[in-house]
Amino acid sequence: MKLTDTKIKNAKPRDKQYKLTDGQGMHLLIKPNGSKLWRLEYTFNKKRNTHAIGRYPTISLKDARKKLAAIKELITNGIDPNIHRKTQKESTEKNSFEAVANEWFSQQSQTWSKSHSSRIYRRLEKDVFPWIGSMQIDEIKASTLLTTLRRVESRGAIETAHRIQQNCGQIFRYAIATDRAEQDPSSALKDALQPTKEKHHPSIIEPLKIGTLLRAIDGYEGRLVTKCALKIAPLVFVRPGELRHAEWSEFDYDAKEWRIPAEKMKMKAIHIVPLSDQVLHILSELHSLTGKGKYLFPSVRSSSRSISENTVNGALRRLGYTKDEMTGHGFRSIVSTRLNEMGMNRDAIERQLAHAERDEIRAAYSQIPPAKPEA
Repeated sequence: MKLTDTKIKNAKPRDKQYKLTDGQGMHLLIKPNGSKLWRLEYTFNKKRNTHAIGRYPTISLKDARKKLAAIKELITNGIDPNIHRKTQKESTEKNSFEAVANEWFSQQSQTWSKSHSSRIYRRLEKDVFPWIGSMQIDEIKASTLLTTLRRVESRGAIETAHRIQQNCGQIFRYAIATDRAEQDPSSALKDALQPTKEKHHPSIIEPLKIGTLLRAIDGYEGRLVTKCALKIAPLVFVRPGELRHAEWSEFDYDAKEWRIPAEKMKMKAIHIVPLSDQVLHILSELHSLTGKGKYLFPSVRSSSRSISENTVNGALRRLGYTKDEMTGHGFRSIVSTRLNEMGMNRDAIERQLAHAERDEIRAAYSQIPPAKPEA
């Protein structure tokens, strides 16, 4: 006899599980704990199998019969429903946003620095995967992605929200290239997020104050390694991380060059820094102290590690400069601003800063207004 909704609702658990049949091999399994589970017993390739259809009342009697019809059609077409479900599950997992993102990341991160890789993956883990990681990547709409980005934006992390949008766009485009999506929803969010505020690196740009800073550095009474780093920074104007990870093997005294390997550079290209006589004099003094090791500026705790990212900034604080006045990165702003003011070739300045030659990057470092084009 066919089941009815009333009969199912009135079915009570017993000491042992039992079945209520509905025909065509489908039955409702009543468990001692009260669970009611739809099951189908079928034969495929002369072997008896059981297929789980779902749980009642999540799957109603009407829905269970619809699913039964679809399963029977699979069997008629020579498809084992259990294997079909497993294949579908694997395909679903493979095409989730998180799966595609991990695949994209594993390929792209091979050319990234360890710190850059960590930052990007940390963003995805914290702000993206919990919300859309399990979704099928081709089912994610622009509005869904925007909701995810709004959560980041709401805590004031505007720049991070924009970076996440950029990373998600790269992931969606990778999905398109690998035939797992047809469009990039991030492209529709071009003007949806709050604009980022233009940031200048805190630095001193007035010539008289720059002189005061340099004299303060000359009088620094802390560790000699730190003092040398402070003195070299405005003479080579590399990024703080590039400076603190400088290795003796990278310096050519005859050519008066410091050749920074591509893997250490943000732009992933070898960078050559000309060495002035002032730099060579500082290096000569420093070599007597750290020349037998790997790094120019080793950590006070271990010669196998360089100074930390806070060492130079900490020294500037001891000299009386707040984080809003001057930072290690600010030496680059000083040089860029002064050289631009002095009328030196702008492209040469950008090249020595190891930048992609873009006006917006130049503006972030040089705090003088760009020249207006002639009418």
